[in-house]
Amino acid sequence: MTKGGALLLGLAVLGLGAAGYAAFASTGFEGFSAGIAASAVLMVVVVLWTGSYLFRAVTGRMTYMQQRRDYRQAYDAFTDAELLRRFEALSPEEQARLLAETATESASPSGESDPIGSGASEQQA
Repeated sequence: MTKGGALLLGLAVLGLGAAGYAAFASTGFEGFSAGIAASAVLMVVVVLWTGSYLFRAVTGRMTYMQQRRDYRQAYDAFTDAELLRRFEALSPEEQARLLAETATESASPSGESDPIGSGASEQQA
Protein backbone atom coordinates (compact mmCIF):
# COMPACT_ATOMS: atom_id res chain seq x y z
CA MET A 1 0.00 0.00 0.00
CA THR A 2 1.33 3.40 -0.91
CA LYS A 3 1.44 6.38 1.41
CA GLY A 4 -1.41 7.97 -0.51
CA GLY A 5 -3.47 4.80 -0.22
CA ALA A 6 -2.87 4.66 3.54
CA LEU A 7 -3.91 8.30 3.82
CA LEU A 8 -7.09 7.66 1.84
CA LEU A 9 -7.84 4.61 3.98
CA GLY A 10 -7.45 6.71 7.12
CA LEU A 11 -9.77 9.34 5.71
CA ALA A 12 -12.29 6.64 4.78
CA VAL A 13 -12.26 5.29 8.36
CA LEU A 14 -12.71 8.83 9.67
CA GLY A 15 -15.62 9.28 7.24
CA LEU A 16 -17.16 6.00 8.42
CA GLY A 17 -16.98 7.27 11.99
CA ALA A 18 -18.72 10.51 11.02
CA ALA A 19 -21.35 8.63 9.02
CA GLY A 20 -21.90 6.28 11.96
CA TYR A 21 -22.31 9.22 14.30
CA ALA A 22 -24.84 10.82 11.94
CA ALA A 23 -26.72 7.52 11.58
CA PHE A 24 -26.92 6.97 15.34
CA ALA A 25 -27.90 10.60 15.94
CA SER A 26 -30.69 10.32 13.37
CA THR A 27 -32.06 7.18 15.04
CA GLY A 28 -32.55 8.96 18.36
CA PHE A 29 -29.21 8.71 20.15
CA GLU A 30 -28.19 11.97 21.75
CA GLY A 31 -24.77 13.66 21.68
CA PHE A 32 -22.24 11.52 23.49
CA SER A 33 -24.32 8.35 23.17
CA ALA A 34 -24.23 8.58 19.38
CA GLY A 35 -20.47 9.17 19.47
CA ILE A 36 -19.85 6.23 21.80
CA ALA A 37 -22.04 3.92 19.69
CA ALA A 38 -20.32 5.00 16.47
CA SER A 39 -16.90 4.55 18.09
CA ALA A 40 -17.86 1.08 19.33
CA VAL A 41 -18.99 -0.03 15.87
CA LEU A 42 -15.88 1.43 14.27
CA MET A 43 -13.68 -0.29 16.87
CA VAL A 44 -15.31 -3.66 16.13
CA VAL A 45 -14.74 -3.14 12.40
CA VAL A 46 -11.07 -2.27 12.95
CA VAL A 47 -10.52 -5.25 15.30
CA LEU A 48 -12.14 -7.64 12.80
CA TRP A 49 -10.08 -6.19 9.95
CA THR A 50 -6.86 -6.52 11.96
CA GLY A 51 -7.83 -10.08 12.93
CA SER A 52 -8.37 -11.01 9.30
CA TYR A 53 -4.95 -9.55 8.44
CA LEU A 54 -3.26 -11.54 11.20
CA PHE A 55 -5.07 -14.71 10.10
CA ARG A 56 -3.89 -14.22 6.50
CA ALA A 57 -0.34 -13.49 7.69
CA VAL A 58 -0.19 -16.61 9.88
CA THR A 59 -1.71 -18.91 7.25
CA GLY A 60 0.48 -17.49 4.47
CA ARG A 61 -2.36 -16.17 2.32
CA MET A 62 -0.89 -12.71 1.93
CA THR A 63 -0.96 -11.24 -1.56
CA TYR A 64 2.84 -10.99 -1.84
CA MET A 65 3.37 -14.53 -0.61
CA GLN A 66 0.79 -15.86 -3.07
CA GLN A 67 2.42 -13.94 -5.91
CA ARG A 68 5.79 -15.46 -4.99
CA ARG A 69 4.28 -18.97 -4.95
CA ASP A 70 2.61 -18.41 -8.32
CA TYR A 71 5.82 -17.00 -9.79
CA ARG A 72 7.87 -19.92 -8.45
CA GLN A 73 5.45 -22.49 -9.90
CA ALA A 74 5.52 -20.76 -13.29
CA TYR A 75 9.32 -20.52 -13.18
CA ASP A 76 9.70 -24.18 -12.23
CA ALA A 77 7.33 -25.25 -15.01
CA PHE A 78 9.21 -23.14 -17.55
CA THR A 79 12.65 -24.40 -16.51
CA ASP A 80 11.44 -28.01 -16.42
CA ALA A 81 10.05 -27.65 -19.94
CA GLU A 82 13.25 -25.98 -21.16
CA LEU A 83 15.47 -28.67 -19.62
CA LEU A 84 13.30 -31.40 -21.11
CA ARG A 85 13.46 -29.71 -24.52
CA ARG A 86 17.25 -29.52 -24.33
CA PHE A 87 17.52 -33.11 -23.12
CA GLU A 88 15.35 -34.37 -25.96
CA ALA A 89 17.50 -32.43 -28.45
CA LEU A 90 20.53 -34.50 -27.41
CA SER A 91 21.46 -37.66 -29.25
CA PRO A 92 20.59 -40.96 -27.54
CA GLU A 93 24.29 -41.49 -26.73
CA GLU A 94 24.57 -38.07 -25.11
CA GLN A 95 21.36 -38.70 -23.15
CA ALA A 96 22.72 -42.02 -21.85
CA ARG A 97 26.06 -40.40 -20.89
CA LEU A 98 24.28 -37.55 -19.09
CA LEU A 99 22.01 -39.95 -17.21
CA ALA A 100 25.02 -42.05 -16.19
CA GLU A 101 26.86 -38.95 -14.92
CA THR A 102 23.90 -37.76 -12.87
CA ALA A 103 23.37 -41.26 -11.46
CA THR A 104 26.97 -41.42 -10.23
CA GLU A 105 26.79 -37.90 -8.77
CA SER A 106 23.61 -38.67 -6.85
CA ALA A 107 25.10 -41.95 -5.60
CA SER A 108 28.25 -40.34 -4.15
CA PRO A 109 28.61 -41.11 -0.41
CA SER A 110 29.04 -37.49 0.70
CA GLY A 111 26.07 -36.32 -1.37
CA GLU A 112 28.21 -33.52 -2.77
CA SER A 113 29.11 -33.18 -6.38
CA ASP A 114 31.80 -31.14 -8.06
CA PRO A 115 30.09 -29.72 -11.14
CA ILE A 116 33.18 -27.82 -12.27
CA GLY A 117 35.39 -30.87 -12.11
CA SER A 118 38.21 -28.99 -10.41
CA GLY A 119 38.79 -31.78 -7.92
CA ALA A 120 38.24 -29.39 -5.00
CA SER A 121 36.15 -31.97 -3.17
CA GLU A 122 39.00 -34.48 -3.38
CA GLN A 123 41.50 -31.87 -2.19
CA GLN A 124 39.48 -31.21 0.95
CA ALA A 125 39.35 -34.90 1.89
